[in-house]
Amino acid sequence: MRTTIDIPENLIDEAMKLTHISTKTDVIKVALTNLIQKEKVKALKKFEGKINLNINLDELRKR
Repeated sequence: MRTTIDIPENLIDEAMKLTHISTKTDVIKVALTNLIQKEKVKALKKFEGKINLNINLDELRKR
């Protein structure tokens, strides 16, 4: 999908330098993927302590 957006050049340049990603498109893809992952983790944290998985760590270690 082709989209025109206005992103400050200094943000793109810094992201490319820090990640060693050579194209602007790839930097944006990585950034969006990371944002999505972060939001999914945030949503999962809402369930912390509310779900009993009945996991026995000793049994799992014996596998």
